[in-house]
Amino acid sequence: MSAVWIETEPAPHEADRRIERENHKLEKRLCRLVGQAIGDYNMVEEGDKVMVCLSGGKDSYALLDILLKMQQRAPVHFDIVAVNLDQKQPGFPAHVLPDYLRALGVPFHIEEQDTYSIVKDKIPEGKTMCSLCSRLRRGILYRVADELGATRIALGHHRDDMLQTLFLNMFFGGKLKGMPPKLVSDDGRHMVIRPLAYVNEKDLVRWAELRAFPIIPCTLCGSQENLQRKQVGAMLKDWDKRFPGRLDNMLHALQNVVPSHLADASLHDFRNLAVTGVASAEGDRAFDREDFPQPAGLPSLQVIKL
Repeated sequence: MSAVWIETEPAPHEADRRIERENHKLEKRLCRLVGQAIGDYNMVEEGDKVMVCLSGGKDSYALLDILLKMQQRAPVHFDIVAVNLDQKQPGFPAHVLPDYLRALGVPFHIEEQDTYSIVKDKIPEGKTMCSLCSRLRRGILYRVADELGATRIALGHHRDDMLQTLFLNMFFGGKLKGMPPKLVSDDGRHMVIRPLAYVNEKDLVRWAELRAFPIIPCTLCGSQENLQRKQVGAMLKDWDKRFPGRLDNMLHALQNVVPSHLADASLHDFRNLAVTGVASAEGDRAFDREDFPQPAGLPSLQVIKL
């Protein structure tokens, strides 16, 4: 008679403890990555007033949530003010964000500007609205930052957003250009930071579910399925699923640029390049094949009971 192994379900309290441990690990990872990005790029300094741009999406909610946690343990003092731009989209639940922020006790400002009507009037039906909407929103937020005395403007773009921008510029703009973690605004007057630069979107999805953020969908452009960014995003998600670690490698590549091995003559003086007779470990091994580690395969199927 053959024996049959039957795995018993864990006791309810044990399953709860496992979930609690995983949630705690997620929180620690998010805080660690945000803290690392802030430190690497000196995003926040003593006495800064950080204006967190809150859209009602998962990313900006998570940004505010994590920065509030970091504020309590940071080695420097900084203030936070949350700002939402109410663009007067039809059906926008104007009460959600004020109610949420009052409950948190966070200083906030709601800026009401009817950019929705402008975008709908200027952009033909079926065309991408993001470019004009973004320009209008940017100008308004810069003005609000001045009025509030903010020294930093924090945006909720994460690792996947940065990589999407890199490929969008390569595929459609003919530029090797990404989305920097920190930059001076185009008017030269504001410092823009992206503290979620090292955070992957999957973790933000989990965090939003765990924290039960009152998500407000963008009805202006969120339903445009033909957006190039969505197409590139789908490509990256497929890579992340089939080749674990690839997106992290691409992020590291953005931090390890070798201008002499690209082709931009404004960054490297190819025209006046001359032999030196001195060996260099960084030189081009013209006839060598590059060796890269084999991509990790998907892990074997495992059944994990929670």
